[in-house]
Amino acid sequence: MGVINRLSSKDTDFQQDLTTLLAFESSQDEAIESAVATILREVRRSGDKAVVAYSQQFDKVQAQSMADLEVPLADCQMALASLPATQRQALEAAAARVRAYHEHQKAPSWSYTEADGTVLGQKITPMDRVGLYVPGGKAAYPSSVLMNAIPAKVAGVSEVVMVTPTPHGQRNPLVLAAAAVAGVDRVIAIGGAQAVAALAYGTESIAQVDKIVGPGNAFVASAKRRVFGTVGIDMVAGPSEILIIADGKTPADWIAMDLFSQAEHDELAQAILLCPDAAYLDAVEASIIRQLEAMPRKDIIATSLQNRGALIQVRDLDEACEIANFIAAEHLEISTENAAELVDKIRHAGAIFMGSYSSESLGDYCAGPNHVLPTSRTARFSSPLGVYDFQKRSSLIQVSQQGAQTLGLIAKELAYGEGLQSHARSAEYRLDSMEK
Repeated sequence: MGVINRLSSKDTDFQQDLTTLLAFESSQDEAIESAVATILREVRRSGDKAVVAYSQQFDKVQAQSMADLEVPLADCQMALASLPATQRQALEAAAARVRAYHEHQKAPSWSYTEADGTVLGQKITPMDRVGLYVPGGKAAYPSSVLMNAIPAKVAGVSEVVMVTPTPHGQRNPLVLAAAAVAGVDRVIAIGGAQAVAALAYGTESIAQVDKIVGPGNAFVASAKRRVFGTVGIDMVAGPSEILIIADGKTPADWIAMDLFSQAEHDELAQAILLCPDAAYLDAVEASIIRQLEAMPRKDIIATSLQNRGALIQVRDLDEACEIANFIAAEHLEISTENAAELVDKIRHAGAIFMGSYSSESLGDYCAGPNHVLPTSRTARFSSPLGVYDFQKRSSLIQVSQQGAQTLGLIAKELAYGEGLQSHARSAEYRLDSMEK
């Protein structure tokens, strides 16, 4: 097997081979599912006591009560102040860009008045309280804090509660600093399924949230699946993906590194390139081989590219767009001279990066749009995380006396047709003829 799979859209079995390459089933380990079910049940029953016990067991913290796991907001501000100047400036610049972009997503409530005086509309209100899960310990994801917390605050959420595990009491200063920049209202040093349970059901010291967002390990993902319905969740994301449409004019090294940028996340991550130029695909493959050895995460990248990556020769860029719509990738780079024109042909993608200078990595950190994106072909029906995910819409209906005459006649006919007499009579009582 080569360093990466090679396919051609002209091959007889191309569609079957592509479908096989894209196939991903989120394996649900029975031991994990059983453990998570137990943790959720115990937290729901015993509240703070169970959360503290599980934190002692899994994170090896010395806490004796939930008060010991509370992280003062002053500590977050201290973490921000202690960052190197360049790192703090980068964090604050990224936050400002993310905030500015999401401000554009805010939508006002609206209404209109019909000729008979009936008023119809929609009231948009933010959620009261949102939980944000952030991986902790040695792993630092300050960008995830920004991408999840800032849209919630822009939406008007009153309280954003961040939970993050602190193995052996180790608090990550970058994560705490990001919480300060993003305006997080409360930080609690808990993680795993017990943190999800505490947010979903509430405990003596943690009020139930309306929605839980943010990435986590298999235990966190399982817990989020199980509490969905009690609270909302953002999504249960699959492995990271990048799909690139290239015309062969972008330096091959750039494209190879863009493929690496997602492959390095995880052995199950997927990186695919579509291009009509076979010689260019050869050049990218050669670049992959040459650059791979210098990558600190080369083993992960190599496994990802061999198992789920592909260089695909297509007939032309129009066919590339058709294939891209089938793949419905999390990240789509259109690295061509006419990128803006091709965008009109794209229907399904989480985020679209246009032009050779628009690397996906810029979107992960600081371009502004959200990096929480649909994976595993769910971009066919899902959207990036945004302000709208932290708001609710209520319908407004104020029927005038005159409007009740028109609507009442319609409603009663349909209600009697459905056999719901009380519905029909309720509408009939508002008819002027009935009043008389």
